[in-house]
Amino acid sequence: MNFLFPAAMAQEGAAQTPGLANFAPIIVIFFIIYFLMIRPQKKQLEQEKAMLGGLNKGDEVYTKSGLLGTIVGMTDKVITLEVSDNVKLKVLRSQVGGLSSKLFEKKKEEKKD
Repeated sequence: MNFLFPAAMAQEGAAQTPGLANFAPIIVIFFIIYFLMIRPQKKQLEQEKAMLGGLNKGDEVYTKSGLLGTIVGMTDKVITLEVSDNVKLKVLRSQVGGLSSKLFEKKKEEKKD
């Protein structure tokens, strides 16, 4: 059994490294995840909240399910869309995807000489 003790003593000596060096990879991974996932998602949520807050009657919008319509009525949580003549649908405000003018916007193509 004495042959196991020297190996245990060697492991104890190797385990005594500086404390911050042990956590450095975890800290680096956290910063990578923050800048690649959390921060962009927060920015996107803020933009969506600002867009939903700026909606007015008469705006043409699209929903996340693909409906296109004009806002004819609004409450805090529900928006009434007119999708055709005398056809009105009520959808949750949170399900509005954005303004339809941005959906059909053509990207400017640069002319190459």
